[in-house]
Amino acid sequence: MRKVLLPSLIIIAASLLVIRIFYLQIIDDSFKLKSENNAIKIKYDYPERGYIYDRYGKLLVANQASYDIMVIPREIKNIDTLEFCELLNVTKEDFIKKIEKAKVYSPRLPSVFLAQLNKSEFAAFQEKMRKFEGFYFQKRSLRDYEVDYGANIFGGITQVNEKLVASNPYYNSGDLIGKQGVEESYEVTLRGIKGVKYIQKDKYNREIGSYKDGKYDTIAVQGEDITLTIDAELQKYGEQLMINKRGGIVALEPKTGEILALVTAPSYDPGILVGRQRSKNYTLLYHDSIAKPLYDRGLLAEYPPGSPFKILTGLIGLQEGVINENTTFFCHHGFSYGRGRFMKCHNHPPAQQLHNGIYNSCNTYFAQTYMLTINKYNNPAYAVDVWSNHVKSFGLGQYMGYDLPTGKRGNIPTSKTYKKIYPNGGWRSTTIVSNSIGQGEVLMTPIQLANMMATIANQGHYFTPHIIKKIEGEKIDPKFTVKHETTIDKKYFPPIISGLFDVYNKGTASRLRVEGIDICGKTGTAENFAKINGKRTQLKDHSIFVAFAPKDNPKIAIAVMIENGGFGATIAGPIASLMIEKYLRKKITRNDLEIRILNISLKDQYAKLGGMAAASLIETTPKDSVMKAKMNKPIPKEVKITKADTTQEN
Repeated sequence: MRKVLLPSLIIIAASLLVIRIFYLQIIDDSFKLKSENNAIKIKYDYPERGYIYDRYGKLLVANQASYDIMVIPREIKNIDTLEFCELLNVTKEDFIKKIEKAKVYSPRLPSVFLAQLNKSEFAAFQEKMRKFEGFYFQKRSLRDYEVDYGANIFGGITQVNEKLVASNPYYNSGDLIGKQGVEESYEVTLRGIKGVKYIQKDKYNREIGSYKDGKYDTIAVQGEDITLTIDAELQKYGEQLMINKRGGIVALEPKTGEILALVTAPSYDPGILVGRQRSKNYTLLYHDSIAKPLYDRGLLAEYPPGSPFKILTGLIGLQEGVINENTTFFCHHGFSYGRGRFMKCHNHPPAQQLHNGIYNSCNTYFAQTYMLTINKYNNPAYAVDVWSNHVKSFGLGQYMGYDLPTGKRGNIPTSKTYKKIYPNGGWRSTTIVSNSIGQGEVLMTPIQLANMMATIANQGHYFTPHIIKKIEGEKIDPKFTVKHETTIDKKYFPPIISGLFDVYNKGTASRLRVEGIDICGKTGTAENFAKINGKRTQLKDHSIFVAFAPKDNPKIAIAVMIENGGFGATIAGPIASLMIEKYLRKKITRNDLEIRILNISLKDQYAKLGGMAAASLIETTPKDSVMKAKMNKPIPKEVKITKADTTQEN
């Protein structure tokens, strides 16, 4: 048997090899196409990207015609370089640099010489294109933004880099690709499939027709349209309310996890990153290291959550059985929790139970609750991990799995955290009690805060936040319909929700009520520190507010974070109330709140902080003279950047 096996294997292998060679050489001549590509010119037909709509069908992003000037370095012959440069408004130095770059990519393959010409620029070149052998044009589609907001949601389109070209066979040098936002997350869906035409050339390098009568040609397939969960009018309103402020607003639909608004401030008009001026405008935005308009604070900024975190402290206390609704703690403007250690509190009646502890935002009540939770177990390390697991079940301290390409985990400390901070041990509940009120080592992003409130609204479960509602011809990822349960029993949520409801009725947000809408909310004021001249310096507090509405059958959950905004009820609270009414009623009745918020500017506060940062060499800001030189007028740091503020040539 062994004597027969080896010859049999050799015969079979040889037969398969002969069959394959016969197929490749006689039947399939696609490899012949590749071997003859010196005599064949490849032309790509780029499809339009899919359109982007909001949840109600409003068109947000469409397309506009654009033209790239392509070059094949080996075919350049006897051209008038000076006339060419004048025609396209490029310098001779730029011309040489671009040609050298094209040669590095390939002397015989086309690459982009000059991208994204508009119709008028292209028309001037087209008239004389026959004089410039080696150059031709490639028609493309660029984004045409129908709105001047939502830049952080959409992302943008940019040229692929060499690394991606080398690793992904779909892309060629000069191709465009989605970057950031939904353009990146849904690139494959939006980009479509480019068509390919093979043109045969004669020995004089002249085109003589389609190769093999177009046998290998393919047609372009337009990208699929997508519908976002965003409410465009709510997004626009949120960005208006945030002018001259820094921070983020995130609004979710609790029963689905759909993102209704994702606001970051300061922001910019997405249209300034389209066309030949894209690079210059992007550079201006990128180098603004103080205001950071490219930084999505709703997804990336990690803040101490402050008093809204007391909601979780109370729920965990109930779950662990260390308190009940009637547990009473006495607060005398705070409490002493160790020798020389005193946690201050607000001015309210001394006796506090869970209900009024929430709407009065009593530090003492929740600090005592937290200490009882930790002290329930003999081992503080084990106790902290029990507490941490409860908190993480709300989606905190981890990447949340949403369908946007950027984000931060926040921080929920564990026993490992404190073993690292205190390697010699000795820490206990009093050491880490600041966690109870959302300070200490606890950090959260605005989208995590909003998801926490959606979970409260749902009384113990949430759906992964997401921004895609519908894809033409496809199904959305099923993970967005999976219900995530917390470790807290459902029976403990109603008393907490009752307290949050009274925050608006007789608590810290009583002046922010909207007639006819039952809102549950929580104010927050988070301490804010920065290192200035080498010293840890306390700056003006962050203003925080979280809410959901209506109380029964909630339709919106929201988190608002205003950097250096002071008390939670001062700026963040009114913005939350206005956003809730705008979404539920499509109009505003609290005009007094609206006028006040629209007129509030924190520019002076940020300018002061920027000066302190610059003086300590922590950050660098572009000088006004540089800004003026590069733009038609200087960009006020906290004013939304629009097309009118830039030398846009589209």
